[in-house]
Amino acid sequence: MYDEQHKPGDGQHGPLAGFTVGVTAARRADELGALLQRRGAAVLHAPALRIVPLSDDGELLAATKEIVDQAPDVVVATTAIGFRGWVEAADGWGLGEDLLDRLRGVELLARGPKVKGAIRAAGLTEHWSPSSESMAEVLDRLLEEGVDGRRIAVQLHGEPLPGFVESLRAAGGEVVGVPVYRWMPPEDLSPVDRLLDATVSRGLDALTFTSAPAAASLLTRAEERGLLAEVLAALHHDVLPACVGPVTALPLQARGIDTVQPERFRLGPLVQLLCQELPSRARALPVAGHRVEIRGHAVLVDGALRPVPPAGMSLLRALARRPGWVVARAELLRALPGTGRDEHAVETAMARLRSALGTPKLIQTVVKRGYRLALDPAADSKYADV
Repeated sequence: MYDEQHKPGDGQHGPLAGFTVGVTAARRADELGALLQRRGAAVLHAPALRIVPLSDDGELLAATKEIVDQAPDVVVATTAIGFRGWVEAADGWGLGEDLLDRLRGVELLARGPKVKGAIRAAGLTEHWSPSSESMAEVLDRLLEEGVDGRRIAVQLHGEPLPGFVESLRAAGGEVVGVPVYRWMPPEDLSPVDRLLDATVSRGLDALTFTSAPAAASLLTRAEERGLLAEVLAALHHDVLPACVGPVTALPLQARGIDTVQPERFRLGPLVQLLCQELPSRARALPVAGHRVEIRGHAVLVDGALRPVPPAGMSLLRALARRPGWVVARAELLRALPGTGRDEHAVETAMARLRSALGTPKLIQTVVKRGYRLALDPAADSKYADV
C-alpha cells in the first residue's frame, strides 16, 4: 500500500515528475498509486475511509430474504465488488442458490462492464447495461419502461444516488434497497491527518477522490481538527481536487469547491487528466538563457528534473511571483517556513537552492538588497507589471 510518500525512481521523468499527488482511495489505491508513479508523481496515500462488509448485518440479511421470498421485477447491480459481496454473504447464510434462482427470473440491469463481469461470473446474464456506465441512463430506461406498480431492488454501494430512488418512487415504483457494504472512518487516522497537513501546507499539488464517501470523510476529519477552512482554501486556490466522476465530486461541490473530472469515469482517464492539468498550471520562465518550469517539489531546467528542498521551493516561488525584480531578504525570510528572524537562514536556503538547480546563475545576488531571478532581457517587458 502507498501508506507513505513514494517518489519516482531515477531515469527519464514522466509528465507528473516534480508533482505530489494525494490519494484518498480505500479500494484500488495500489493501482492508482502505481499509475501516478509510472508517470513520475510522488504519491501520498491515506485511505479516508474503510469498507465494512455486511456479511453479518441484519439489514442486508432482511433485504435478501425479502427478495428470495418475493421476487422483484427489476434488480439494479451497481458495483462489481458489491454484487460479489452480496452473493458471498447470501452463500454464508445458506441463501446463495435461492438468491441466484430469483435473480435468473428478473430483469437484471448492470451499471457497467465490471458489474457485468461479476454477474456472469455468478452464472447469470444481465438484460441490459448503459453505454455511459451512468446511473442516470439506468434511471431514464426504467422511467421510459414505466415503473408504476413494479418492485425494483437497487444494490446500494455506499455512494449517494442523487434522485435515483426518489424518482422511481415518485413514478409509482416500490424500491427495495440492498445495502451490500457501508463506509466507516479509518481505524488509524494518522495517515489522514498527514494528508490534511500536507494539503494545508501546500505540500500537495493535487488531491484525488474516487468515491463520494472518501471526500465526505476527509472533510469531516478536517472539521474535527479545526482545519476545514484552511483545507477548503487550499483546494480553492493551490491544490487541485480531481474526482473520478460527478457523483464523487458532490461533497466537495456542496462546500463550493470546483473539481476536475475525466470524461470517462475510470482511474486511467483520471490520471491522464492530471497529466494534462498539472503541467499546464506550472510556472515556466525564461531565465538566464534557460527554460525554468517550477513544479511542486522539483524544477525542470531545460527539461532536466531538479528536485529542490522545501525551503528552496519557498524561496523560488517568492522570486517567481515577481520575476526579474529584486526581492528583499526580509521578504524571503517571511516566505521560509519555521524560521525566526535570522536572515542567515535565507542565505543558507539560497545556497542549497542554487546547488539543487545546478545552474547558479539563474538567481542573482543584488548586494545589500536581496535576490532576483535572472529573467532574460527579452522577457522583461512581458513580466514588468507582474
